[in-house]
Parts: sequence; C-alpha cells; structure tokens
Amino acid sequence: MALYDQLPVYKISYDLLLQLYHISKNMERDYKFTLGEKIKNESTELIIHIYKANTKAQKIELLEKAKSNIEVIRLLLRIYKDLKQISLKDFIEVSEKIESTSKQINAWYVQQKNK
Repeated sequence: MALYDQLPVYKISYDLLLQLYHISKNMERDYKFTLGEKIKNESTELIIHIYKANTKAQKIELLEKAKSNIEVIRLLLRIYKDLKQISLKDFIEVSEKIESTSKQINAWYVQQKNK
C-alpha cells in the first residue's frame, strides 16, 4: 500500500481543492457562502474518500463515492462558470484537474472491479 499523500490521484485532487479555495475567495458574497462552500466540501470529501480507499481492502464503495464527488464538482464548476464567478483561465485549469482526477479514479475503480 502506497502512502496516500504520494498517490498521483491524491496530489492532483489536493491541488484541485487548493485552487477551489482560492477561487471561492473572490466570489460574490451571494455565492461564496452557498455555492463556494458546497464545492469546497465536495472536494474535501473527494480527498477523504481517496485516502480511505487507499487504506481499506474493500475499495469499490469508496471509489464510487469519489466518482460521485467528481460529478458534483463538475456540475458546481459549470454553475460557477455560468454565473461568471470564475475566469475562463481558471475554469480550464480546474477542468483539467477534474478530468485527470476522474481518469485516475476510474482506472483504479476498474482495476479493483477486475480483482
């Protein structure tokens, strides 16, 4: 078992969380404490599910939860963009991190399913 903080999927999701915190800092007040908190909570849960999946023998359920977190983050990010609460540059950077995280979690999930 690798140390969770050395997993590439953990590293990229951690970077995603930090970036979302920085972006939500600059949101309009109406959205900062609703939409901003929700996306930060989802990304925090994502990291927790990655950590737990790395430490447990039965990973499938935790990886499914992580996959769900990714989809909610994608949805919330799109709302960010539509409400003009995120720059196009930040949107692209966050989207790339989400995509990378999603691919890694899906590969991990498939590997666990095939065991």
